[in-house]
Amino acid sequence: MTSTPSTPSRRTPRHPLPHRAAAPGPASFGDHLRTWRQQRHLSQLELADEADISTRHVSFMETGRTNPSRDMVLRLCERLAIPLRERNALLVAAGYAPMYRERALDDPALAAARQAVELVLRGHEPCPAIALDRCWNVVAANRAAQALLAAHVSPELLAPPVNVFRLSLHPDGLASRIANLAQWRHHLFERLRQQIHATADPALLALQAELLEYPAPEESPPLVMAGEMLGVVMPFCFESVHGMLSLISTTTIFGTPVDVTLQELAVESFFPADAFTAQVLREMAQQYAAD
Repeated sequence: MTSTPSTPSRRTPRHPLPHRAAAPGPASFGDHLRTWRQQRHLSQLELADEADISTRHVSFMETGRTNPSRDMVLRLCERLAIPLRERNALLVAAGYAPMYRERALDDPALAAARQAVELVLRGHEPCPAIALDRCWNVVAANRAAQALLAAHVSPELLAPPVNVFRLSLHPDGLASRIANLAQWRHHLFERLRQQIHATADPALLALQAELLEYPAPEESPPLVMAGEMLGVVMPFCFESVHGMLSLISTTTIFGTPVDVTLQELAVESFFPADAFTAQVLREMAQQYAAD
């Protein structure tokens, strides 16, 4: 596993919006290949050079005049850095069986991975930590994260699937309590934009469209707030029942997954950015441990 640091008001939805229907995706292998090549801002010549094939071959595959071999599909996927879920789609479009399995995290075959995630979550207490799927839905959380969410979020937003972006930005979620909402909102949208660029996932595009309908702060705070550490990390500052808490986070992912679920799984671990927050988290841990 690897770890890295991490307008005018619109109509206010009262409840989480349903996911919008995704636009129809590419039908043929050639359409898939062209879409991903353009997504990566590569010309046919540049892709041909990356894959060590001729530009003519790339052109013929995109127009359907040539059907690629299975090895060629995998080579192109590797050169285009296509996520495992979408690699399966390209294999199927080219007439081959999907290569990468997708299983629920509670599948017996993923027991070792599930145990690793649970160890990370428990080991991070008394600080909050959550495991997330590709759409930023919570698949597991430690007691610290559960205690914070239960105390500050509308129960409606805690109905599965619990989405952390929705929790942060929905007016019935944490939005009204986040002191640096404009900064945090920009931070979340930038992370979402980068993920959409990498995956072209229709579900993430639908989530982005939903979040854009939530009210945005009308005034921008200072460019650098206390605790921001000059842009290296973005603090999450919110007014809790215990006072103002300030947290920073890192994201942990599996380094070399061969399973769709594992590639899309991430653990978000939060750390106190000041002594007061650290003390509050310790006191909360004593409270829920006693319960």
